[in-house]
Amino acid sequence: LFMRRLFDVSIPNEDLTEVTLLGLGMLAVPLINGIVGVVQRRETARVGEGIIYDLRRELFSHLQSMSLGFYTNTKTGDLMSRLNSDVVGAQQAVSSTFVALVSNTFAVVATLIIMLRLEWRLTILAVSILPLFLLASRQVGRRLRTIRRQQMEANADMTGMMQETLSVSGALLVKLFGRASYEATEFGDRAGVVRDLGIRQAVIGRWFFMALGLVSALGTGLTFWLGAVWVINGTLTIGTIVAHSAYLAGLYGPLTALANARVEFTTSLVSFERVFEVLDRPLDVPP
Repeated sequence: LFMRRLFDVSIPNEDLTEVTLLGLGMLAVPLINGIVGVVQRRETARVGEGIIYDLRRELFSHLQSMSLGFYTNTKTGDLMSRLNSDVVGAQQAVSSTFVALVSNTFAVVATLIIMLRLEWRLTILAVSILPLFLLASRQVGRRLRTIRRQQMEANADMTGMMQETLSVSGALLVKLFGRASYEATEFGDRAGVVRDLGIRQAVIGRWFFMALGLVSALGTGLTFWLGAVWVINGTLTIGTIVAHSAYLAGLYGPLTALANARVEFTTSLVSFERVFEVLDRPLDVPP
């Protein structure tokens, strides 16, 4: 809106005082936004670390109540993986992803309200590609959730092997039976599975962001083209199309973040499932 006022009023009227005030206003907006971001980050970090603390404490206490029979049938590395990486993944679903959903939803709604008042026809055109964002996030989220669970299981398997073979008793058995070469090959195979899953996740994520970028470019191109035609025909002012284009970037940015947050939330749910698989397990020997 500052840019619209600058192009349509201040510059044509050669009002240097208003130009200066608008420039200061453009500086104040990112400053205020940055301060709000710092406060938000501090609070989300406090909540997120509290979630990690609570989950780890509850999980550890629950494991302490399990019988010896549970530990003879469960790999120590798998339990350590759930206490470390899975708990952190569950925390991200609440702190980072949930906050991103709330803040970006607010940004999208606020931006749409202003854009509709600014030029409703261009806004409808820009929003018409919204189903493409939803389609991309839905398809990718399903695939990444499957890969995420496979990654966690493969990491737990690899951690379990390290726990078994690198402890004093494990290393002694490896030496006694001359299995050093076999264990090295076995570990390489398990680490290779983790590597391959990481590559698949990275490639799918890259395709996802490329698709979102193309969708944003499509909406931006259509809006610029139609807006330019209307400026030439005298239907719109240059300030309006410049302001609308700036808001368009402020619309597609949060929409992209929302699509990505949906994918991240879907994959983070796998961490919750793995943590509560242990927490919800009843005690085999009641106290």
